[in-house]
Amino acid sequence: MNLYNDYIKEIEERKGQGLHPKPIDSADLLNEIITQIKDTNNANRQDCLKFFIYNTLPGTTPAAGAKAKFLKEIILGQETVAEITPSFAFELLSHMKGGPSIVVLLDLALGNDEAIAKQAAEVLKTQVYLYDADMDRLKVAYENGNAVAKDILESYSKAEFFTKLPEVAEEIKVVTFIAGEGDISTDLLSPGNQAHSRSDRELHGKCMITPQAQEEIKALQAQHPDKSVMLIAEKGTMGVGSSRMSGVNNVALWTGKQASPYVPFVNFAPIVGGTNGISPIFLTTVDVTGGIGIDLKNWVKKTDANGELVRDENGEPILEQVYSVATGTVLTINTKTKKLYNGDKELIDISRSFTPQKMEFIKAGGSYAIVFGKKLQTFAAKTLGIEAPLVYAPSKEIHIEGQGLTAVEKIFNKNAVGTISKQVLHAGSDVRVTVNIVGSQDTTGLMTAQELESMAATVISPIVDAAYQSGCHTASVWDKKAQANIPKLMQFMNDFGLITARDPKGVYHAMTDVIHKVLNDITVDEWAIIIGGDSHTRMSKGVAFGADSGTVALALATGEASMPIPQSVKVTFKGNMPDYMDFRDVVHATQAQMLHQFGGENVFQGRIIEVHIGTLTADQAFTFTDWTAEMKAKASICISEDETLIESLEIAKGRIQIMIDKGMDNKNRVLQGLIDKANKRIAEIRSGEKPALRPDANAKYYAEVVVDLDQIAEPMIADPDVNNKDVSKRYTHDTIRPLSFYGGDKKVDLGFIGSCMVHKGDMKILAQMLKNIEKQQGKVEFKAPLVVAPPTYNIVDELKAEGDWEVLQKYSGFEFDDNAPKAVARTEYENMLYLERPGCNLCMGNQEKASKGDTVMATSTRLFQGRVVEDSAEKKGESLLSSTPVVVLSTILGRTPSIEEYKKAVEGINLTKFAPSHKLLVG
Repeated sequence: MNLYNDYIKEIEERKGQGLHPKPIDSADLLNEIITQIKDTNNANRQDCLKFFIYNTLPGTTPAAGAKAKFLKEIILGQETVAEITPSFAFELLSHMKGGPSIVVLLDLALGNDEAIAKQAAEVLKTQVYLYDADMDRLKVAYENGNAVAKDILESYSKAEFFTKLPEVAEEIKVVTFIAGEGDISTDLLSPGNQAHSRSDRELHGKCMITPQAQEEIKALQAQHPDKSVMLIAEKGTMGVGSSRMSGVNNVALWTGKQASPYVPFVNFAPIVGGTNGISPIFLTTVDVTGGIGIDLKNWVKKTDANGELVRDENGEPILEQVYSVATGTVLTINTKTKKLYNGDKELIDISRSFTPQKMEFIKAGGSYAIVFGKKLQTFAAKTLGIEAPLVYAPSKEIHIEGQGLTAVEKIFNKNAVGTISKQVLHAGSDVRVTVNIVGSQDTTGLMTAQELESMAATVISPIVDAAYQSGCHTASVWDKKAQANIPKLMQFMNDFGLITARDPKGVYHAMTDVIHKVLNDITVDEWAIIIGGDSHTRMSKGVAFGADSGTVALALATGEASMPIPQSVKVTFKGNMPDYMDFRDVVHATQAQMLHQFGGENVFQGRIIEVHIGTLTADQAFTFTDWTAEMKAKASICISEDETLIESLEIAKGRIQIMIDKGMDNKNRVLQGLIDKANKRIAEIRSGEKPALRPDANAKYYAEVVVDLDQIAEPMIADPDVNNKDVSKRYTHDTIRPLSFYGGDKKVDLGFIGSCMVHKGDMKILAQMLKNIEKQQGKVEFKAPLVVAPPTYNIVDELKAEGDWEVLQKYSGFEFDDNAPKAVARTEYENMLYLERPGCNLCMGNQEKASKGDTVMATSTRLFQGRVVEDSAEKKGESLLSSTPVVVLSTILGRTPSIEEYKKAVEGINLTKFAPSHKLLVG
């Protein structure tokens, strides 16, 4: 009983941290527990019974297999356990969510004992997580005349697993808790620096917001035991930055309901609100857990008697409160009238939170059950040869006669499945779509693996063209946490059918390439739909959606995703870009000009940005699409000229071939398949058979933004504005300032070039600038540290081949060594250049950190509080975001440069040029 003794020892250690026993996923450990249960005289027997019944993970975990097998033996009378009767064994099987439990239930339902078969059938009628092999067994049994199989199929055809569930309560009482003022990033709910603990739900739950906030939530629950606590982003948006399933898991853990009495720390039905609603990708995660997300609109922009906006001394619109949601306020959500009340007073219509589809998610305890339920009902009806009755709310299908299609509308129509309408669908339609590319990253990957186990999936859907498991979020430090988690994750995903950054067999070199950059390379069709486990899944080919770990798991398992077709905002460009400007400045200017054009309203939020980039390859255009996560857009689409798209596909082919040459392809030759698809797509474009994706000329947009390049006269910087007296204005990405704002004298403590916001061109710009500065000044001397993390190993190899890496080595004081990776995170830096391992590095904030209180100038995307840099007792940490040349010069000067210093430093350097396309990019 060595494993059991080790488990008891671990339990004692966890007690010291205020934690309960860790849920069991090991079959070997559970088999030792079962052995002690069978021994009625065993001193550990009562504890073992509790572990077996209440602390074993369901789904396809090895432990679930051992548990299902033992329960089957009890039901068949092969084993007798006084505390677990056959009927209780059936109840336990009903909570195991598929996989081996379904196999056991089918064995029993299709077996020879009539009484047992009937009981098993009744349990099966409540289950939805059946896969092809399970359904095939039912179909064969039915065709062979098995009455029980017919009974089960008839129940499935009526979707009784859904219709017999309790209806959603008409009134839901909530008590409010202000989690923060201004936008609340998911980093507050699930900090990146605690990423290693995400799969240990109880432990990870302790990092939500602050211990003080957790105590306040507990106090509210004690004071209002009949109400749910609703977490609120006051004067902001809830869940910006990323979907982060662990953030919603934490909210559910503290404020939701336990999903099953036999599965610990898995809660559902959280309720969240925000003055400006819920971030779109975070709202998807709320749907996964059967929760409710509410757009409160409790603060509005003040207007004068003429209807004009009233602004403060800084020109910002003044907000006035419509109603209070201060902590401790008791409100009533009415799901029938779809309104929010304070007592009898109606506050706001919240119909968008209770669409027919969302009501189904709430009733079923989450969106997965609906996805699998619809599939199961369709199968059963087809097998029985009948028409499936209309049980689920029909998908909204909107067709507007005479209106053309935006680019995203075209992609959704091409990939749609199960639609009723014979006509093309426009924005607002609810659509199931096939998914072409899926990405999983390493700090959420363990949770994705758990989700796959819980939904009983064992192999990737054949519909998916390719899927990739990255190692980028834990790239910086190969510490004990990474050594424990990453190999296990890579083995699981490799077995499941993904291309993995680390080879479990050790044949190819372990790589830590940034997930978004790899997905950008392996997307070889601009008509593709991509789902990725990170908010920056924003490809410059196809349309990509950042998603929570559960939605990623669903896409891997089923090859599908469901969502409304989003509205689009069209972005075009005019004017000329000065030679000394970088394309990153255009990206920042797009946001600034958009906010100015629309009086401070962010028209990008929750919508697709259709950017008519035209002449930039996918590598360079990714700088724009990547930033759209910070613009709060749902996704983005690049409209390219034909020749530009061909050039992008050729680059992608070359990088995929390098992956093949390194040995990363699998037995299904997935990567080779992508090259074949790229060749086919190039041939279609060249022949004119199918030109590059274009919107229709008569497509309708929510808004159109024209970016004037002539207005961009100097580098632009996104500033966290940490000292803004209005707390809600801090740490947003909406404060975009010109370089001259800082007067050339703002101290910079550290520079960072890397992560997903840079491409190969940025690395070459860095090398060129260092040579330029040495030529101008006689030497390169850093007055602040400069940390450089290339996005991928492919880019490093290309830089080596072209001579640029040698330049970087010349000026560096540290270069990563994969044969001796760092085991301790760096938090203090010398004034020199650090060539760090490819990956996320400082941008992720879970390993490397700037020193507390630093002002960091970075090419990163993240300026959230505490992400790249934490506050010190004396000074707030700042993460200012700018172009590569601004970062380089800031570290050499130790301060922000003047515009004159900047222009001199970039003289003759080939920056990322951009000129608007002169071609009409419509179909």
